[in-house]
Amino acid sequence: MADMSGAATANSAPEVLEGEEGVRRRDWIHIAALSTAGVGAASVLFPLVIQMAPSADVLAESTTDVDVSAIQPGQSIRSVFRRQPLFVKRLTPAEIQEANSVDVASLRDPQTLAERTLDGHEDLLVTMGVCTHFGCVPLGSGEGENRGDFNGYFCPCHGSHYDVAGRIRRGPAPLNLAVPNYEFKSEGVIRVG
Repeated sequence: MADMSGAATANSAPEVLEGEEGVRRRDWIHIAALSTAGVGAASVLFPLVIQMAPSADVLAESTTDVDVSAIQPGQSIRSVFRRQPLFVKRLTPAEIQEANSVDVASLRDPQTLAERTLDGHEDLLVTMGVCTHFGCVPLGSGEGENRGDFNGYFCPCHGSHYDVAGRIRRGPAPLNLAVPNYEFKSEGVIRVG
């Protein structure tokens, strides 16, 4: 009998020992469990990441093209960028000289006109039409509007006065009118954003 049991064990499949190479059943279970957990995590995280992407209407407002070819020196127009007013003004040579004659060190938010305009286009000033004090819309971009003491923009809410370069000169506003990122798409069209 002993021989028969010995023969039966010799014919059965050999047991895999700890030190031998190959995939053991325990390793296979670990691989399958980790793979299942990875697929489950990806299926949960993917919708969360996708829902954080901007919607189509937000992407459509991410840039605004403005035709500046018809703006004459001394004129300005209003447009809208990201649901906020945008002021675009073509400065006259006298306004450029006036802005450049200001001692920048005397300004609350020191910036030169060159820092607020694009190289080669110092006559075109593009600013957000939002006062930096409490977010009111300053006057001065429309014909006949009050331009304040410095011939630029005037915020009627709390009396902030901006000069022709949109720099704060008097009043409670802490900063100059913001200059958004913009570039010339063609000779007469700028792309804001």
